[in-house]
Amino acid sequence: MRIYIIGNDGITLCREAPATVDDGEIAVASNEEIHAAPLSGKRLLALWNALPGVEKRRKVVDRGALIDQLWSGIEALPDPEPQPDAKRPSKQDKVIAMLWRSEGATVDEVASATGWQRHTVRGVFSGTLKKKLGLTIASAKEERGRVYRINRPAIV
Repeated sequence: MRIYIIGNDGITLCREAPATVDDGEIAVASNEEIHAAPLSGKRLLALWNALPGVEKRRKVVDRGALIDQLWSGIEALPDPEPQPDAKRPSKQDKVIAMLWRSEGATVDEVASATGWQRHTVRGVFSGTLKKKLGLTIASAKEERGRVYRINRPAIV
C-alpha cells in the first residue's frame, strides 16, 4: 500500500501508515482522501508545479480537476530507491572476518582482498588487531605459507 505524506517540503512515499504526522503534514492513501484534505489552492499549485515533467500552472481554475490530476501525477511517481540499512563493511571488518574463518588467511590473501601492501597488513595485525582491539592472533606455517587466525576464547 502506498501512503503519501504531504508536507511543507514536498511529498514523501511511505510503505506503512505512520503512527503520527508532524504539524502541517497530511497523510493520504487515495484520491478521495486528497480531495477531503485541507489543502489551500496555493499549496495545491505548489505541489502540482513540483511534480516532474508537468506544465506549470499559475492559478487554480477547477479545484476538483486539479486534485484529480495531482493524484494521477503522484501515483505516477517512481518508487524511491530503498536505502541500504547497514553500511558496507570496512576493510578492517573484512580482515577480521578472514581471520575468524577456520582456514585463516595469509598476508598475501589479506593484501589482495584489501588492496593494501604486505607491510600494511602486518602492521594492522600487530597494531590494530592485537594492541588496539586486544585480539589474540595465532600463526602457523602451512603449505600455503604462514597462516594467521584469531584464537577463539576457550569455553569453560
